[in-house]
Amino acid sequence: MKNVLPNDPMLCLSVVNTKLRDYYSNLELLCEDMEIDRQALTEKLAAIDYEYDENQNQFI
Repeated sequence: MKNVLPNDPMLCLSVVNTKLRDYYSNLELLCEDMEIDRQALTEKLAAIDYEYDENQNQFI
């Protein structure tokens, strides 16, 4: 079953960062498991000035 993230970018950021912190070792695994298009997600969060940092495994 495909998981749906909130449409609101700030809520989406919170959910994604929480999932990255608690369940996934990197963004690729999160996107694969949740069936999310990585580019669409990164573009959505870039629109509110957040980028994925591999070292911190968070959008900052």
